[in-house]
Amino acid sequence: MRRIDVITISLGIFVGGGLIYLAFQAIGFDGLSAGVWSQALLVVGVLAWTLTYLFRVANKDMTYNQQLKDYEDAVLQKRLEEMTPEELEKLQQEIKQEQ
Repeated sequence: MRRIDVITISLGIFVGGGLIYLAFQAIGFDGLSAGVWSQALLVVGVLAWTLTYLFRVANKDMTYNQQLKDYEDAVLQKRLEEMTPEELEKLQQEIKQEQ
């Protein structure tokens, strides 16, 4: 995640909290109750967002892991393309022997 993404998300959370506060006031909550409930919703939202992040980390579904896998696949594909037909035949025989 880039720095600008973090700034944008943080600003969105800040603005979202203000909008939730105004919405609670518009439906009849007093200022204190609207503040408490909007803060509670924001805390729940941030915790849920954090849990999704931890879930992606645990499943190795992060951008870095995907980039690393794509790079490894590209390197292996490049090596395969550079092999001579004799080397390919030898590799295929080695694979058959391992099975």
